[in-house]
Amino acid sequence: MEIKDLSKKEFPSLLKEINDPPKSLRIIGNFPKTEKYLCVVGSRKYSDYGRAVCEKLIEGLSGYSITIVSGLALGIDAIAHRAALKAGLPTIAVPGSGLSEKSLYPKTNVLLAKEIVENGGALISEFPDDFLPRPYSFPQRNRIMAGMCHATFIIEAELKSGTLITSKYAIEYNRDVFTVPNSIFSKTSEGPHMLLRLGATPITQSSDIISALGLQAHDDLFQKKNYSNCSSDEHEIINILNEPLSRDEIIRRLGKPVYVTQTILATMEIKNLIEETMGEIHLR
Repeated sequence: MEIKDLSKKEFPSLLKEINDPPKSLRIIGNFPKTEKYLCVVGSRKYSDYGRAVCEKLIEGLSGYSITIVSGLALGIDAIAHRAALKAGLPTIAVPGSGLSEKSLYPKTNVLLAKEIVENGGALISEFPDDFLPRPYSFPQRNRIMAGMCHATFIIEAELKSGTLITSKYAIEYNRDVFTVPNSIFSKTSEGPHMLLRLGATPITQSSDIISALGLQAHDDLFQKKNYSNCSSDEHEIINILNEPLSRDEIIRRLGKPVYVTQTILATMEIKNLIEETMGEIHLR
């Protein structure tokens, strides 16, 4: 992969506005030309819920002029990059290392980095090409991600985490901060819930992101699925799926024989009414 200098003229316009912009940037690939840049970051110790949320919400941004920016790290960062690629959205990775293949970190995501570039995205870094990551280099690169983006979206984060450093920079740079509510029993919910108390925008569906970024929604974005042709049994399941539930929990709540509920669920999957992800069933 060819590494080039990115001229100051080519810097993302928002990045030029922060009080501590990088003096120089190296790049592999090309900057996508989109209306909005959205930084998506989260915990390396992600939950099944966090992964499903990240994938589902980015999937719903397909077709919009949005570039997903993240840090190429293990966990939610890599999930965000892959979800963007799957949704046909350009994505930019800002690693905490140099861009040479020997120094690129983490090694497990080198193939992902190549895929990002091959699909019209880019890798950028202010560090020398052969720079190996240091503890300070990750917070340092976080300011670039927050500074170049219109908003930062936090999926999951513990109170003491690099993820929250990114949100701190976003607030300092007067950028929007989005996050998702989560279980009160999860350590990785502590960061998002703190951000919500501080006024972060709560996100529960892709349309929330579209609206908060000030983009024009597609005509069908807010269109509700028509369940009028569903059977009474199917309506019972639809009514309890206001949140994702495990198959066992659905069976318990309905109180019908197991084989009856399994048959209803199978029929609904065939009709594309529901989807099972990470052991939980939710409405499509």
